Amino acid sequence: MEYLSFELPIKELMDQYQTCSLVGEESGVDVKLACSQIEDKIIEKKKEIYGNLTPWQRVQLSRHPDRPYALDHINGIADKGSFLELHGDRNFADDPALIGGLATLDGHKVMIIGTQKGRTTKERQYRRFGMPNPEGYRKALRLMKLAEKFHIPVVTLVDTPGAYPGLEAEERGQGEAIARNIFEMVQLKTPIFTYIIGEGASGGALGIGVGNKVYMLENTWYTVIAPESCSSILWRNWDHKEDAANALNLTPQDALREKFIDGIIEEPLGGAHYDPETAYLNLKSSILQNIKAFSKFTGQELETQRQEKFIAMGQFKG
Repeated sequence: MEYLSFELPIKELMDQYQTCSLVGEESGVDVKLACSQIEDKIIEKKKEIYGNLTPWQRVQLSRHPDRPYALDHINGIADKGSFLELHGDRNFADDPALIGGLATLDGHKVMIIGTQKGRTTKERQYRRFGMPNPEGYRKALRLMKLAEKFHIPVVTLVDTPGAYPGLEAEERGQGEAIARNIFEMVQLKTPIFTYIIGEGASGGALGIGVGNKVYMLENTWYTVIAPESCSSILWRNWDHKEDAANALNLTPQDALREKFIDGIIEEPLGGAHYDPETAYLNLKSSILQNIKAFSKFTGQELETQRQEKFIAMGQFKG
């Protein structure tokens, strides 16, 4: 387990607990009471720290290197062996930063699409740190259209610092690809359920983020720009990233208050990486509830509900 800077008090207690257990094993002395007391302190410290996270600390937690990524969630919620990944946009190439395919959840067919990061240095480069190219968004749209054809619900898992900003991406129409996805998603006649499972930044997130229901996991963020990028624009350096995080209203609580999302998915104490199985169960439960709730709507009703939902977020003056 890796620890962030604000988690170091927990690490110290965990080290004490491991030492206590090791002493008991090596000496044969009964140290159950002492270890139990340390365990209680660990829980208390976790509640203290994770119950009072600043916006910047929540951003850091969303990027925790042990946090489950899209493929982890897919394998955790899909029926065993049911996920069939589909590749390519039938135009230019396949994009490993954006994955998708068919799966079943307790027998319910779904099309799951998500931005995927990497854990090792080589895999991070391969996945471009979860930043899709235009062909990634076009692949996602192809899969959504396929789901619409067969009346299959779409589930999108967002975890991206933004769309890939490279020259080649711009040359192949990055802005158009994202805009096209938003345009098509508001008209899709099958249910779309979006979940922010990590980072949700800018158009890179919106490119697969227009859903009938939109949720954020407890330790995630969702806003127009990453705090570091915002700081670099306003102050010409990253030194004010914490101030930017405070100003951007990027936490799940902020998004729920502003009605940008429909709910917050609870995570295990300390984050999804502490207990991935529970995190998967909570996510799967929400998806299945939404599949059941939206199964009675016609395609036109789904389209209308989705459009009205996003139109209501803004105010317009003639």
